[in-house]
Amino acid sequence: MSTAVWAVLGVIGLIVLVILAIALWAIGAYNNFVRLKNLVSEGWSGIEVQLKRRSNLVPNLVATVKGYAEHESSVFEEVTQARASIGRGSVGEQAAAESNMAKSLMNLFAVAENYPDLKADKNFQQLQAELSDLEDVIQKARRYYNGTVRDFNTELELFPGNLIAGMFNFASAEFFELENEADAAVPEVSFSS
Repeated sequence: MSTAVWAVLGVIGLIVLVILAIALWAIGAYNNFVRLKNLVSEGWSGIEVQLKRRSNLVPNLVATVKGYAEHESSVFEEVTQARASIGRGSVGEQAAAESNMAKSLMNLFAVAENYPDLKADKNFQQLQAELSDLEDVIQKARRYYNGTVRDFNTELELFPGNLIAGMFNFASAEFFELENEADAAVPEVSFSS
């Protein structure tokens, strides 16, 4: 064979290697996006499970408080409505419902403060402790979810991965954020009267 034929074969071989390398990179990038998307779904599922657990705990809490504070019906209605709104809609809508539920529960506990017998009730104390533990678990689930969303969205935006993301219509995921920025503000503490 002549050197020209070997040169052509060498160029063809090099082109095949480059195409193969690009194809392998594209497959790896696509698989990474799928993996990250599944981690985001897993994170969201964890939040939903914990919100459902809390939602199931709320009727017991309301029933316990109702026994002591029958005339506080507006608070009970507020908690019931907030509970009904959990589990529906987009991440942003869920975050708004979550914020509403937290405010309703704070109101419920504020009512409980007016009833010393209720605060001393073992059932109420147990429910309050369960709810407190559950809030910690929900907070951890939120952090995990937001971390996976951050990783996924970062990969979507980085070059050259964004080319693969665009070709396969991967869309950025939504963070689970506080609806009201005032909820994130540092409370003011004053010891003066």
